[in-house]
Amino acid sequence: MSALFVFGTGSYSACSAFRLKNGGMFCPSYGKKLVEESPNFCSGCGERLYHASCIGDTSLPLTSQTTSNCPTPTFSTFLEYRKKKNEERQKFSEGRKGLKKKEKRKVQINVGLMTIKKGGLKPYRGKTIFLTTDPDATATSLLNQAVKKMKDFNKDLKDGPFLLLYPDGTEVITVPGTQRPFTLEAYKAEVGKPYQRITVFICLKSDFEDVGENSDLSDSDPEIVIKRPSEFDLADTLPWELQHESSPLQKAAEYEVLGILCLLMKYNRDTNLQAHGIIANLALELDHKKVSRFNISRSAVWDGAVRGFRRSTYSDNYDMFIKFNDDAGSFEEGLDTGGPRREFLTLLMGSLRNRPIFDGPPESRYLVYNSRAARQDEYFLAGKMIAVSIVHGGPAPHFLSKNLVNHITGNQSFSATVEDVQDEEITKILHQVLKAESEESLHNLILQNSTIFQTAGCLRNVKPFEKQAFVEEYLRWYILERNQSVIQRFKDGLESLNFLSALQQNSSVLAPLLCFSAKALTASELESMFRPDLSPAGSNKRHKEVLTLGFWADYLLDCEEKATAVCLEDLMMFATGLTAVPPAGMTPPPPRIQFLSVSPFPVSNTCANTLKLPICDSYSIFKANMDFGIQNAPGFGCS
Repeated sequence: MSALFVFGTGSYSACSAFRLKNGGMFCPSYGKKLVEESPNFCSGCGERLYHASCIGDTSLPLTSQTTSNCPTPTFSTFLEYRKKKNEERQKFSEGRKGLKKKEKRKVQINVGLMTIKKGGLKPYRGKTIFLTTDPDATATSLLNQAVKKMKDFNKDLKDGPFLLLYPDGTEVITVPGTQRPFTLEAYKAEVGKPYQRITVFICLKSDFEDVGENSDLSDSDPEIVIKRPSEFDLADTLPWELQHESSPLQKAAEYEVLGILCLLMKYNRDTNLQAHGIIANLALELDHKKVSRFNISRSAVWDGAVRGFRRSTYSDNYDMFIKFNDDAGSFEEGLDTGGPRREFLTLLMGSLRNRPIFDGPPESRYLVYNSRAARQDEYFLAGKMIAVSIVHGGPAPHFLSKNLVNHITGNQSFSATVEDVQDEEITKILHQVLKAESEESLHNLILQNSTIFQTAGCLRNVKPFEKQAFVEEYLRWYILERNQSVIQRFKDGLESLNFLSALQQNSSVLAPLLCFSAKALTASELESMFRPDLSPAGSNKRHKEVLTLGFWADYLLDCEEKATAVCLEDLMMFATGLTAVPPAGMTPPPPRIQFLSVSPFPVSNTCANTLKLPICDSYSIFKANMDFGIQNAPGFGCS
């Protein structure tokens, strides 16, 4: 490398960089060759560089080499240059996505309709729908979207103009409590609720103004009280001021009562959320144009279900196509609202209860580790089956332990008894701990069985008054903590069709569906569920049908009192494919009763939810034929 450098002559400033004859740049201040081709700043010293002519070019005089016109740097300081370079590197590291505008995330809120009722604005029941919008939606854009969605689903909706209202009946202009213009994201942050729990309303401008005009009446008339009440968010309102003078003690008592009432109203608001409405929202994701196929034998429901769920073409979002292969080799088909699907899901929940992945009493089953089931990923499959059954209109399990369900939903409450442990040896030891009377006997008992307590991490010196808490600590480990890995896999399966998220957000409504309920099906419920199709009044057929309806009512009572060969659950299973009303409600059409004159035995069409009763001359014949027909139906006794 041949280059000529002149220092101390004053011809070159400290920030001048020289292009070498064989390529590259040289910074005299830094004293080294620069890697970059034509940098604006020196990477070593940070000085701003002015590009001089190529050194060693003898065709130009030295003065012309140093005084040539240098390009003005784009950046005035090195910090600006470094900032720009960092931005370029960040975009390069993100790839193509960094150069594209990120898509806006969509959120889902509730939109209802408010109308005038009893002098005030109230929500119109049954008109609340879901609306998908942007988090940064303003009041105007949200109003336009809400009106369009409401008109799409309600053709009888009156023409506007409309206003957008909060649940308390005030117009949506600014975020409540602030002067900031309304945006959905700001409102969500202010109220502290998830988007799915936010509800806004649209209202005719004329209705809003009518209520406003009435509210301007003179305050001297005590009989007129105009307000815009709300059935939502009552617990979020501030306590009202008492209008009469009271002593401080009386005021404290009155405010305490008012606080209790607010809590009760909040509880009633939460419990008014219907499970079938939540499940219907989850079912919107189902694709009714595609099906997942299942070939099921009633004697081996679990095996057929596992094959179907693990088939490569299976999807949680597809409808279920069920084939029940009977002993003769023929098959029944059921699709969509068909009874075979409901019967399959009912039999599947009954089979799931007895799988080795569960332990504990029949009404309070909790997960336990099973190495073979873990290898086959049965815990994930079990969670998926429960979620699919509930969302697809089938039954809920109704056998999971409350402690397990609370743990899944994030509830820390735990209440177990020694009877929840099925291991007889451990049960005996825990009972002895609870019955120990002296500190010495309790200490010796724990030392004798130190292995099981040390494994649970609770081996310590226990006082007699601590033995109950000591046993509860062991039970928590035995039921939950030692099985944490399989519980997590079970939760992964429950996430199918977003059921786990809905369960955690609405635990007070959906959690009871997974646990045992002592409420049994009654004769009156079944009688009111099935509506008869009667012949014209005054006809001979009508007379026989009315007589048969009397037999039907008596038969239901006998089933409830265990005076027949079948129970009410068997009867409902025969007619609908379900042993109880599912969480999603009875899918249409509603159950009906028809009458048979050509067969002495009952006939059912589970796809149409139709039960055909035989017309008999006496109740004894009717009862015997009903018992025989139901007991000999396919699948009887499998549930």
